[in-house]
Amino acid sequence: MSAVKLENLVKKYDSGKLAVNGISVSIDEGEVFGFLGPNGSGKTTTVKLLNGTLAPTNGVCEVFGFDPAKDPVDVHAIAGVVTEHAQMYGNLTGIENLIFYGKVFGLTETESRKRGLSTLEQLELTDAKDRKLGDYSTGMRQRLSLARAMIHRPKILFLDEPTAALDPESALNVNKIIKDLAKNEGTTIFLCTHQLRYAQDVCSSYGLIDNGILLASGTLEELRELVFAGSHVKIEADKIPDSLNAEKLDEQTYTIDVDSDDEIPNIVKSIVDNGGNLYHISAEKASVEEIYFSLLV
Repeated sequence: MSAVKLENLVKKYDSGKLAVNGISVSIDEGEVFGFLGPNGSGKTTTVKLLNGTLAPTNGVCEVFGFDPAKDPVDVHAIAGVVTEHAQMYGNLTGIENLIFYGKVFGLTETESRKRGLSTLEQLELTDAKDRKLGDYSTGMRQRLSLARAMIHRPKILFLDEPTAALDPESALNVNKIIKDLAKNEGTTIFLCTHQLRYAQDVCSSYGLIDNGILLASGTLEELRELVFAGSHVKIEADKIPDSLNAEKLDEQTYTIDVDSDDEIPNIVKSIVDNGGNLYHISAEKASVEEIYFSLLV
């Protein structure tokens, strides 16, 4: 069974805006799926459809076999949601918020406290556990929101810009937790972000969306096959033969696209044989960001 199954999913608002336009994608359990696109591209609307907050206009929308529009209680029982704006109680402390939400999900107070303290430690919030939420910084609220979403050990986590407002160290910690949840506990992560470079560090598969349309989906290697599966070779040399057909970037910097890294030794040999001094050579495959913008053209 797929963790998430979307088939020709459509959401058209009463205003006439087509926010989601025929999206089809299947996500396996334990994937860290990056749903990538700019603000207004349809990411948040899709998450609302997956959580039953909105009903689709057409198409299939399933989370572990449940239809969120028909069975929202069942979906909420197995899902955790983190948005950019943490919704919790400012008059309660960090641990009190987690105990409250743990009990909402059917845990005992003892179990809620135990899991809450453990999660706060993971997210480096132990020192703030007895402080009221109103005294938390924006970044601390974001981390507590993630703790709240994790309290009942959901099968799937929907994360909307989970590292927004976090300092670099906290962001690295959250990224590690995301990877560990998927790898060690089999939690499926549905991560929405417009930060394409960030997504490549944490995700195992991707869906690229623009104006409500899914441009492509798959692993990084599968996406590269759609645009260019080879490598971009960057060369720094004082002289390069015309036969290499390299693109000159500045006085001593060039790039060459190759279908296989096996071509690189011959490039080096050609430069040296023609009297050039080679100072640097490196090969890079297309990034998620490059693939995304290539598909927009």
